[in-house]
Parts: sequence; structure tokens; C-alpha cells
Amino acid sequence: MSDDSRYIKTDISLLNQEHVARYRETNGEVGHIWNGATALLLTSIGNKSGEPRTTPLIYASDGDDYIVVASMGGAPRHPAWYLNVERNPQVEIQVLDKVMPATATTVEGPERERLWQVVTAQWPNYDQYQERTERRIPVVKLTPNT
Repeated sequence: MSDDSRYIKTDISLLNQEHVARYRETNGEVGHIWNGATALLLTSIGNKSGEPRTTPLIYASDGDDYIVVASMGGAPRHPAWYLNVERNPQVEIQVLDKVMPATATTVEGPERERLWQVVTAQWPNYDQYQERTERRIPVVKLTPNT
């Protein structure tokens, strides 16, 4: 059971493609901090279109890796970006002004549990999102390619 007192009411004045555009225009000065959490831009190859698709996502850091969650607010289906990285884990991420290739990996088992704690410390709403859905929300590690 999640603690409702930790739920963050979100300001959605900067959302989706507008978020992407402002983040890119300002090298993250606008958009890196979103509702008190850190956000990055994930560009994956569209599962159906084969075209690049960019999504702003809340992230937490774990060493050199960036951890994102395929929550979609607790929707019953996985978000499109997650389906994209399942098919092609080679992605590009932008964190502030740093753009880098990375590999996306869905984490499982004890590592998932540990990283769930890391990401819910950054965005407590993930616990409530998990309660809203019967699917197990994926936790994804983005490892920069060096």
C-alpha cells in the first residue's frame, strides 16, 4: 500500500512535445527539473514507424546509469517508448546539454526492487501508479555507451 501523503500533484503546463522542444532549445535549463524531479529526453526508434521518437521521462541516477520507469501513470498497457526499447534497446538520451547513445535494459528481480526504491525516492507517485494497474510496471536502466 502506498502512502498517499507522498503523492505529488503534477503541474502539466510543460508536457510531451512542448517539453521536448523547450528542453532541447535550452539544453535542459527548462525541463530538466519537472515538478521537482529530474527529467531526461529518451529518443528511441518507433516500433511500427521506424522513425525516431523522443519522450521526456523522469529519471533517477544509479552510478553512471539513468533509471526510468514505464509507468504511463498506471495505465493498463505499456507506453509506446517502452515497446520501442524492447524491440531496439539502442537509444539516445539527453541529460541537460549532454546527448549520448545508450543501451536500455529492463531490470528484474532484486535489482528491480532496489532500483524501484531509488526511483520512488525521486518520484513517489510511482507507487500509486503501480496500484492502478495489474501489469508490473517495468524499470529500465539506460547505460551510456562509452
